[in-house]
Amino acid sequence: MPHATGGQRITWDDMPAEVRTATEQLLGGKVISATSQPGGFSEGVAARLRLADGGRAFVKAASSLVAPGVARFHRREIEVSRRLPDGVPAPRLLHAHDDGTWVALVFEDIEGRLPAQPWEGDELDRVLAAATRLAKMLTPSPIDPAVLARPRLGGWRALADEGGAGRLAPLSRWASDHLDDLIALEEAAAPSLTGETLLHGDLYPFNIMLAQDRVHAVDWPHAWVGAPHCDVLTLLSSASLSGVDPQAYAQEHPLTRDLPPEAIDVFLAAHAGFLVRLAANAGPGADRHLVGMATALGQASLQWLRRRLQDVRRT
Repeated sequence: MPHATGGQRITWDDMPAEVRTATEQLLGGKVISATSQPGGFSEGVAARLRLADGGRAFVKAASSLVAPGVARFHRREIEVSRRLPDGVPAPRLLHAHDDGTWVALVFEDIEGRLPAQPWEGDELDRVLAAATRLAKMLTPSPIDPAVLARPRLGGWRALADEGGAGRLAPLSRWASDHLDDLIALEEAAAPSLTGETLLHGDLYPFNIMLAQDRVHAVDWPHAWVGAPHCDVLTLLSSASLSGVDPQAYAQEHPLTRDLPPEAIDVFLAAHAGFLVRLAANAGPGADRHLVGMATALGQASLQWLRRRLQDVRRT
C-alpha cells in the first residue's frame, strides 16, 4: 500500500482566524491543541481537537478557492452525514460551517486507529464482517439518490476518447493492449451495479477506523446507491496490495460468493477505469501521494481481473 495520506494537508493554525473562531463557537469551547491525522487525500485540515474544558472533536475543512473539488466533497458529506441513520458505524456529525469559501465539518472524535498495512488477517476478517453488517443496515438506502454522488466507476471509454491511450501504457501495458476489452466490460457493468444499498463508495483502509468494539467507516462524500457487493469488492481489490488473494475471500464472503462471475469482472473493470484514468490525467501539480495511490489501486484491480479472465480462458 503506498503512502495513504495526501501531501497537501494544512494545519488547524493555517486556517483563517475567523474560521477557527467560528468552529470554536460551534464547539462551545477554546481549542488548546490540534493534531493532524493520517489517512485520506483531501487538501485541507484533518485534525483531532482538544478543548480547554476537556472536550474533543475531529475537524476537516477546506477552502473552495484553494481546493474547490474538496470543498464540494465536504458540502456533499455534510448532507450525507446528516442523513445517516442512528446506529450506522460512522462518526456523528456535530456541526458544520460554510461561509461560502471555507467549509468545515466537526465530527465526534473516535477512539481508534487505521488498520495495519499490510493487512493482518484478523483485522481484515473483522472489517469484511463489518462491511456485511453495514450493507444489511443500509438496504434499502435511507438517503435519496438525488443527494448523492455518481459512483466513482468507469473511465476506459473516456480515456480513449481523450486520446489517453499513450498515457495508459506506462501505467499498465496489459490495459493498453486490452483497452477495447476493458471498454466492453465497463459498458456492460450497469445491470450488475444496480441495487438498493447505500454504499460508502470509497471503502479503502485509509477510510476505516478500528475501535475496540466497532469498525467505523469514515469519509462519506462518495456514497451512492447500488448493489451491496460493491464496497466489498473495492476493499478486496485493495487488499491484494498486502499480498492477500482477493479471489479466495470473494469465494467465501456472503455478499460475493453467489455472484455470477461476470458481475465481479465488470465491477473490477469499471473500478480500475476510474482509478487509472485519474492517474493518467494527473498533471504536474497533482498530489503525488494521491496519484501513487490511484495507480496502485487501479493496477491491483487490473491484476485481479487479468487473473480471472486468464482462468476463464484456461477452462
